[in-house]
Amino acid sequence: MSKIMKPIRKTGIIGYGAYIPKYRLPASEISNLWRDGQDKDFLPIKQKSVPGPDEDTITMSIEASQNALKRAGTDPQKIRAVWVGSESHPYAVKPSGTVVSQILGIVPDTVAGDFEFACKAGTEAIQAATAFVGSGMGEYALAVGMDTAQGKPGDALEYTAAAGGAAFIMGPAEEAVAVLEGSYSYVTDTPDFFRRAHQKYPEHGNRFTGDLAYFHHIFNAVTTLMEELNLQTSDFAQAVFHQPNVKFPRKKAKDLNFTAKQIKEGLLVDFVGNTYAGASVLGFTAALDKANPGDRILLASFGSGAGSDAFSFIVTDKIEKVRDRAPSTRSYVHREEKIEYARYARWRNKIVMH
Repeated sequence: MSKIMKPIRKTGIIGYGAYIPKYRLPASEISNLWRDGQDKDFLPIKQKSVPGPDEDTITMSIEASQNALKRAGTDPQKIRAVWVGSESHPYAVKPSGTVVSQILGIVPDTVAGDFEFACKAGTEAIQAATAFVGSGMGEYALAVGMDTAQGKPGDALEYTAAAGGAAFIMGPAEEAVAVLEGSYSYVTDTPDFFRRAHQKYPEHGNRFTGDLAYFHHIFNAVTTLMEELNLQTSDFAQAVFHQPNVKFPRKKAKDLNFTAKQIKEGLLVDFVGNTYAGASVLGFTAALDKANPGDRILLASFGSGAGSDAFSFIVTDKIEKVRDRAPSTRSYVHREEKIEYARYARWRNKIVMH
């Protein structure tokens, strides 16, 4: 029995869009405050993106989705499902998807809701949107991966927990800029990272984080996908992996025999940070920005708890017509304003008054 997942109706990406806030917190700011600069030679990234005081997962999802709509040229009223994947939804009980749908003019004839699966909530939304369109339940569906991820003050996670993400409009393959060739998901109960209800910041299951979680799940998802599709690493023009830091995706690419050139365009973490639900999908938009018709792109996410979604997309000649309709992902990366730790702490409500 085949393990690969393919929709009955061929499906692909009609439009895509990214969004990254302009504010950047240098890793040295965190190091100087909490470590007296003693780890300055071992910082996991250079800086991370930080949401402004009026930005959250919903506002950023709207920005990315507007870019996706510009590229798709689709009437919002034809979008029949809206799913927002995040681990930092503004409301515990009210969905983000309904607000996004309302602002974009998609309501009322649509399905809307939220996804959660740590850093792969965005690719979970893509899987669902693909299935929705591929089953014929709707012509188009919107999937978003977005986060304003949290990190406890002074914790190692604070260096990388960042903000940003991407949106994708899935639709019929004949309209797509990138057609889905197949996907595969690998999931186990591995407690590498978690946050209980009413707990403000997540915790690490440190001994599980690397080999048992990130590396094990991505390896199995990617190798199974390639085996089932009869593909080799050399068949891919680009590959994008989840980016919790700079070291992990580079090591995993090397383990899977991908070259530095293949992962170059999608590797954004050093200047943006780990945007969690948006990390791999944000890198994927950067890869699409540089892709040529006929290119095959691998997307492999990872979500703590734990699981990995692996996709193979083939880029079509329609990419050339839509690419410049919205800002490139790299333009958001290079649009930056550095801030100090005090302003970051105030904006992110890290200062508690008693």
